[in-house]
Amino acid sequence: MGHLQEGITGSVEFIVDDEHTAKEIGSGTIKVLATPIMISMLEKAAWTMVQPYLAEGYTTVGSLMNVTHESPTPIGMKVECIAKLVSIDDRKLIFEVDAYDEKGHIGGGTHERYIVNNDRFQAKADAKNSK
Repeated sequence: MGHLQEGITGSVEFIVDDEHTAKEIGSGTIKVLATPIMISMLEKAAWTMVQPYLAEGYTTVGSLMNVTHESPTPIGMKVECIAKLVSIDDRKLIFEVDAYDEKGHIGGGTHERYIVNNDRFQAKADAKNSK
């Protein structure tokens, strides 16, 4: 396990399919890459990149996403979502995120995640169900 440091990057690639479209997931009516799917893949690029650097029993959770979605991507086109770790402040991690399709930049911005203990975080969430 290496040392978590600013500047590391990670990426996720996928081909836009029906299941990724605004029409299919309910975020719109058109058969193009849905903004929530782009955001999900940007998050995936961030968390999967830092996970190998974390101690066992720890993960990261997203707390803020501030992105634009500037250009539509049709079904069948490849998309790459890239995250770059730009700031580490104790448990808070800040990433620059960008998404590209085969024709160029389609969106991006910033993403914030926090390092948490899996069991403690799950227990905190589960406690909302008790009275």
